[in-house]
Amino acid sequence: MSRMKPTRNLMLVLCPMLVLGFLYYSSGRLHLRVWGQKSQSEMDNVFAVGRVVASDAPQAPPSAPGRPPLTTRTTAVYDKQGFLLKLDSKLPLELVYKYGNLSKGACKPGYAAAKMTTIYPKFTKPAPMFLDPNFRRLSKVSGYLPPFGVKTQERIIEAILSATQNYGLGSDLDSLSCKKCIIIGNGGILSNKSLGAVIDEYDVVVRLNEALLKGYEKDVGSKTTVRITYPEGAIQSPKNYEDQSLFVLSAFKPLDFKWLRHMVFKDKLRGTEGFWKSVAHTVPREPSEMRILNPYFIQEAAFQFIGLPLNNGVMGRGNIPTLGTVAITMALHNCDEVAVAGFGYDMNTPHAPLHYYEKVKMSAIKESWTHNIAKEKEFLQKLVKAEVIQDLTHGI
Repeated sequence: MSRMKPTRNLMLVLCPMLVLGFLYYSSGRLHLRVWGQKSQSEMDNVFAVGRVVASDAPQAPPSAPGRPPLTTRTTAVYDKQGFLLKLDSKLPLELVYKYGNLSKGACKPGYAAAKMTTIYPKFTKPAPMFLDPNFRRLSKVSGYLPPFGVKTQERIIEAILSATQNYGLGSDLDSLSCKKCIIIGNGGILSNKSLGAVIDEYDVVVRLNEALLKGYEKDVGSKTTVRITYPEGAIQSPKNYEDQSLFVLSAFKPLDFKWLRHMVFKDKLRGTEGFWKSVAHTVPREPSEMRILNPYFIQEAAFQFIGLPLNNGVMGRGNIPTLGTVAITMALHNCDEVAVAGFGYDMNTPHAPLHYYEKVKMSAIKESWTHNIAKEKEFLQKLVKAEVIQDLTHGI
């Protein structure tokens, strides 16, 4: 009995130790397993964040049998149109190096296209501003009817171009290694901004339709390089034209080309059937000062940038961009820096002036059959937020 007592005492000590050891070991195994699962989850997140997938891209293919998938999630970084979802004005490193040493205010060559490509990788710059005798080679417009192309209008376009004999901005501007352009909208937001002197400093000043200058120079400037219009939007009184500018047709229907032919050849316009309102009967410009805007800009703005319905490539309800957005699209391809002023409607102030040059109120705007103003604004806001363009009047 005396020899068994120490043995019993030893067992009393060892048993609790064994139980504690087992519990400690078990808890350690459990802890390791949970941590491992968490680490795998974190790794899945890394893979998901690292994968660049457009929102409409297909899901990744399943893993081989017997192998767990790396992840079942994808992260959308582009919207349906192909624009980055997260936009900011921060320059990519390569652009910092390219433009960082330029003096303040100096024109930045290729800046607008570089910034556009950063937020919209599908963007390609080459796209001539105006049609020239080689326009039949432009595959992107040859298969579309107006307003998205030139199909069925080739002969009349050739006749117009044979008379104009000029297809650029002019030798001085075409030879510039860097061009700063500004598109002037017609919004009442331009009133009392005193931006005239700033606007006139740009190399290329683009104005739209019948926007007047005389009496408004303090706010809108006195310089016009290009005036883009269509027949119903053109200035009807010759005395209201500026002294020098290019007259540029943006054609929205086949009849618009016929109208331009009358203007170029100084033929009498006998009938105006087919136009939705009165049109100019004469344009005080020589043929050498007239151009045809490349219809690709209407097509690209509508279908690629804004996401309007294709409608089989024919003008239809809500699939035509406004002329202002068409002009901005043109500038992105042909200017090194792009600014805008006079864009944006404030529908919360119905009694504010709709246009800077007339007394029509904001409340006069009605739902447009051809335009989708809301979707168009979304596109323009992307450009402003990413500083692809600069909005001098902060209306977008």
